[in-house]
Amino acid sequence: MEEKQTAKKPHDAFFRWLFADVKHLRYLLEFAGKINVDVGAFLSAVNLDTLVRIPDSYSEVYETGDADLAFRVNVLTGAPVFVGILVEHKSGRDANMFNQLARYMRSVMKRFDEGRLFDGLPTMAMIFYNGRDNWNPLELLEKDYPAYFHGMVLPFRCAFVNMSEIPDSDCLACEDVATGLGIAAMAHAYDKDAFLEVFRQFKPRLRKMPSNELSCLLEKISLYLLEYLGKEVMKELNMAFKSIGQKYGFVSAGDVYRQEIAEADQRAEAEHQKAEIAEAEKLNTAKKLVCDGVISVENAMAYFGYSKEQILAERQ
Repeated sequence: MEEKQTAKKPHDAFFRWLFADVKHLRYLLEFAGKINVDVGAFLSAVNLDTLVRIPDSYSEVYETGDADLAFRVNVLTGAPVFVGILVEHKSGRDANMFNQLARYMRSVMKRFDEGRLFDGLPTMAMIFYNGRDNWNPLELLEKDYPAYFHGMVLPFRCAFVNMSEIPDSDCLACEDVATGLGIAAMAHAYDKDAFLEVFRQFKPRLRKMPSNELSCLLEKISLYLLEYLGKEVMKELNMAFKSIGQKYGFVSAGDVYRQEIAEADQRAEAEHQKAEIAEAEKLNTAKKLVCDGVISVENAMAYFGYSKEQILAERQ
């Protein structure tokens, strides 16, 4: 199947917001290792206790995705070497994905120790997506190569993880409730009823969260799911969220959109008033030039585009 370029979606930012936190990412990797053989094999060779995020400032690439995240982790043997992890969220099929990841990897995954024979890091790129069907473009990339070259086509290892395969039991058992609920929201992005059921089971733990953290989490999940489920089905989700979050100042996706519409209307009205003032000033200029004898009525009509009646009418 031909892959199509897909524009970045706003919900990619939710993935980045949640998993830029090393603690949250560790849970995601552990869950992914249970459902993806390649991720599981990678995790068995590294020490997640040493997981460290590489700051964005290390990157020399400026067209990266909204969810690109880079990390370093030590190998499990205790040897003084570490490897890189690229984590990326894809909201749709992206034909430029491998080139994007390769540019980002070359820019970020470097060692700056003097005397190193090679300053690059062996890197595992993990692409997380949520879809009704499994998606692995690496298979398409490798299909015409002999088996010997499989795993060598890209300058990094690569694994695709369908978040919808992460079981609710793992999400509910997650020690960090924000991470567990966030992953559940991604896993059930296409299934409102399934998400509402797992959300119901999360409620007792959510009520114990600090109010500001809970409000922020529910707002971001609401906006994330809006991208998948649309405005109509968000009403029921927002009602469920408000049942525990409203007293903490929860802002629903509907509230956000209504605010955006109100602000757009205000901007449009301001622009309209500005245009009316500019038009009145322009007409008054034409009247004054004619009144002062600077130009004739005919020239004013031709230059300013007003009728004779408009120009000769009493100035405002």
